[in-house]
Amino acid sequence: MPELPEVETLCRQLRKKICGRPILASEVYDEKLAGIKNTKGRNVSAVERRGKTINVFLNNGNFISIHLRMTGRLLWQKDSEKPQYSRWKMTFNNGYIFLVDPRRFATVTIHKTIPSKMRNDLLTGFDEKTFIAQQAVRKINVKILLMEPKALAGIGNIYACEILHQSGVSPLRHASSLSKEEWTKVFNESRSILKRGIEKRGTSISDWRDLFGCPGEYQHELKAYGQENKRCAICGGTICRIKQGGRSTFYCPHCQK
Repeated sequence: MPELPEVETLCRQLRKKICGRPILASEVYDEKLAGIKNTKGRNVSAVERRGKTINVFLNNGNFISIHLRMTGRLLWQKDSEKPQYSRWKMTFNNGYIFLVDPRRFATVTIHKTIPSKMRNDLLTGFDEKTFIAQQAVRKINVKILLMEPKALAGIGNIYACEILHQSGVSPLRHASSLSKEEWTKVFNESRSILKRGIEKRGTSISDWRDLFGCPGEYQHELKAYGQENKRCAICGGTICRIKQGGRSTFYCPHCQK
C-alpha cells in the first residue's frame, strides 16, 4: 500500500498537471465506483494529502477523496487509450488521469465537508503533546502504534521499520516504555525519513509507480526493511525478520533496544 511519501509524491505531481484546469469528462468503468457523481465542468482548485488519502478540491466546494489501498495507481497519459485494469478516468484539456487497480480495493468518494486540520500527520501540524498524552502511554508494540492511522497518519510497514531502526528502538517494546527523549528521537527520525522518501518519489519494491508510471528510488536507501540476514548499517549486526500483527518486521536486535 502506498504510504505517506508515495501519496505526497502523487499530490505534488497532480498539482502541476490539473490545478486550475476544468474536468472535461469523468468516466467510471467499475460498478463499485458508481456512486461518483459526474464532475464534468468543475475546476480543480487544489490537491492535498491527508495521511494516505488524496483530496482533489473542486470549485463548487466539493472534493474527491482517493485512497489507493493495496494496488491502486493513478496514471497520467497524453492519449485516451484505456490501460488494463482501469476503473475510472478524468479528462482534462492537457491529458487524462486513469485509476488503475487490479484488485479493485481503491476507493473514490465525493464529499462536501472540508476536512478539519489533521493533528496526527508528522509533516503537517503534528500535535506532539497530544500524542504523548494519548498514544505514547499505551501498552501496545511501538511499531504497531506507528502504523495506526488514528495515531500517526500515513506510516505503513516499510517506513515504520526504517524509523525504528534509525531511532535505535526495538519494535518489540511497548509504546509506554519509551521515554520522552526516545519519542522525540522517533519523531525527528520519522520526519527525516519521510521527507527523504518524498525526495526519492517513494519506495518501489513491488508495484508502486508515480503519476507518470516511473518507479521511486527510496528502495535503494532502505536500511532495515527487506534486509533480512544482511549486515546492519549502524552497528554491523545482523538484520532479522519477525512477524507482528500479520506483517513482517525487520530490525537489528543488537542496536535496537
